[in-house]
Amino acid sequence: MAFFTKLKERMFKSSSKIDEGLDAIVSDGGEEDNIAAQPEAEVPDQVRDDVPPIPEAAQEEDASGGTVPHPDIIDELVEFGVTDTASDAVEAAVAAEQNTQAKLNVDITAPLSEAAQPPQKTGLLGRMFGRGDAQNVVRRTLDDDMLEQLEELLISADMGVDTALRVTANMAEGRLGRKLSVTEIKQLMASEVARIMEPVARPMPLYAKRPQVVLVVGVNGAGKTTTIGKLASQFQAAGKKVVIAAGDTFRAAAVEQLQVWGDRAGVPVLTAPEGSDPASLAFDAMTKAQADGADLLMIDTAGRLHNRSDLMEELSKIVRVIRKKDPDAPHNTLLVLDATTGQNAVQQVKVFQELADVSGLVMTKLDGTAKGGVLVALADKFGLPIHAIGVGEQIDDLAPFDPEEFAAALVGLDD
Repeated sequence: MAFFTKLKERMFKSSSKIDEGLDAIVSDGGEEDNIAAQPEAEVPDQVRDDVPPIPEAAQEEDASGGTVPHPDIIDELVEFGVTDTASDAVEAAVAAEQNTQAKLNVDITAPLSEAAQPPQKTGLLGRMFGRGDAQNVVRRTLDDDMLEQLEELLISADMGVDTALRVTANMAEGRLGRKLSVTEIKQLMASEVARIMEPVARPMPLYAKRPQVVLVVGVNGAGKTTTIGKLASQFQAAGKKVVIAAGDTFRAAAVEQLQVWGDRAGVPVLTAPEGSDPASLAFDAMTKAQADGADLLMIDTAGRLHNRSDLMEELSKIVRVIRKKDPDAPHNTLLVLDATTGQNAVQQVKVFQELADVSGLVMTKLDGTAKGGVLVALADKFGLPIHAIGVGEQIDDLAPFDPEEFAAALVGLDD
């Protein structure tokens, strides 16, 4: 299953907060707008039902053996004001006929088979110029009131005040007073979100340094252990030699979970007795990884609240100890964030970045929230690389971050 499809099915539960809100905003004060149906982007080789050809009866042969429009068509073009003179009408009709044939790539003079006949034919002018059946679309004028509602909607989706104001301001630029449908607003919003996210959508860098030390940090329950297992398995499958250090020495379940992932991927997991010093384990793991010629050493850490200074100091100790082995370590410090925590993630990034020099983010549990806008706020505020996002427990439920796919899923835009 393509990851975008999975993202659409699982991300933000059954639907997104923004998707639901936009329908209500446009309906409130919007009006039905009768517009012509847009032609399809691609036309099959066979005759399309919604664009019937000009019938043979509407054409006459000219002196050179070609065809010219029937006089009735010419009269109709002039009558409806499409052209001013009959000669102009001939040129317009011939051009329209040639354009239609080029689009359809079929003989437009050939009669339709009975099965291909449309249930209702459009008018003669409609057939010539490709006009389809009209359809009603609700549109609302983009004004200050509507912008305020859009801002509130984005804030309620955890995007934050500053980022919500920036997105809506960019959406409104040059468009105030225009009538917009829900789909058009989604397209504008997705484009602005993707523009913010594009600079931070970068995979975790790999270096020639061996072992490359990857320290994984985050608060309790963010999904660090599962993320390490998935990343290690994926790197191993890509041909990298990986070693895992189970640095969460305070939670036996975390060690067991990593061992399961290690067995599944064929990755060794280094452990220490419960309650051991995690900094000491990290140091020993570096020695082991160097001896084994490992490409990557991934170090799990115990979950710690960002407002617990004693636990945060323990994390600082891990960094100091491994730098005795390699002054450049850790080469990557990944902060794993739980999407369901909303705006709390902003404060987590701020504190962890100060103490552990965070180099990149992984957002998990996007399948457990109807919001998810906090990731846009983090990109806008910190500019830290977003390496991957997770929408489930399976190994392929963690994938590289794609800004356009994320933006489309966030606003409920169909692929």
